[in-house]
Amino acid sequence: MLSKDLTGDLISRLNSIKGQIEGIVRMVNDDRDPDDILIQFKAADQGLQKAHYLVLDEVFRKSLALKLVDVMNSCPGNCPDAQKIEFLKEQFPTLKLDDITSKMKEISDISNRLIKLKENNQK
Repeated sequence: MLSKDLTGDLISRLNSIKGQIEGIVRMVNDDRDPDDILIQFKAADQGLQKAHYLVLDEVFRKSLALKLVDVMNSCPGNCPDAQKIEFLKEQFPTLKLDDITSKMKEISDISNRLIKLKENNQK
């Protein structure tokens, strides 16, 4: 579920994009200059990309946060990956969207190692 702030921002952006698309349709119907139409296409595309980025950032960041909390709970400071977990926790607030997916893989790898470690300790 998306936050209320993000939802409001997203709806505002999408309504703006909708208005731009409607403007493009009018421009095409009015046989306007292709350069003007292209400018509007670019503006609508850029707006859609920003809205898409906001959603991806929210979803991926939330997913990473949940995975990080889960791993932190599984490793109360005395597991082999404790330093790596602490480092990821410190990096989290400043991660860029492109970095979040690789950090999600790192957290998943750590989680898998912790599961195996726990299984081995129970034997």
